[in-house]
Amino acid sequence: MCGSCHALERPDYETQGREERFSRKAPPLYFAGNKYRREWLAGFLQEPYPLHPSGYFPERKLRDTPEGDMPDENALAAHLQLSESDAAEVADYLMSLQPYAELITQDSYSEGKVALRMGTLDFRKFKGCDACHQDSTDNGGFSGPILYDAWNRLQPHYISAFLKNPLQWDPNTIMPVPQMNEQAVHKLVDYLKAIGETE
Repeated sequence: MCGSCHALERPDYETQGREERFSRKAPPLYFAGNKYRREWLAGFLQEPYPLHPSGYFPERKLRDTPEGDMPDENALAAHLQLSESDAAEVADYLMSLQPYAELITQDSYSEGKVALRMGTLDFRKFKGCDACHQDSTDNGGFSGPILYDAWNRLQPHYISAFLKNPLQWDPNTIMPVPQMNEQAVHKLVDYLKAIGETE
């Protein structure tokens, strides 16, 4: 079921190279247990919503408008919707997929606080994250996944570890490798926490 669109085992990145990325229909799930919160997964599978505003391959799901490129909602595929019992079963299975447990345990993030105004400036102006990601329903780009729900969706140590080195999680990610020290990474995670707690 999930495997028709999502990779449930690590692809052979070394052999397939970039072709692996071009052939994807949806994000890989083979490390879902290291990435997601189970409660969110179970809820999402019952009531799915778009995580990628312009689809997983943005250039294929955009339309040209006078305001610039905008997501073509008619081109987006609907996610499978499951019953409560099926969603719980699938969520349990996905949470068992944890090939990168060591990356999680090695991460040093601990929850902190950031002033919402300063966090917003950091995310939008200093780091430019909103070129690709939305930190609210009315701000941000369309090529990356939405982030205003990231705190409720993703495990904090995953967010931190991924920001430090996206390539160790996904060798074919289109996420740029940020040039940030650990403190800067943790400030971004704290900002996602702050906006997530206001949702």
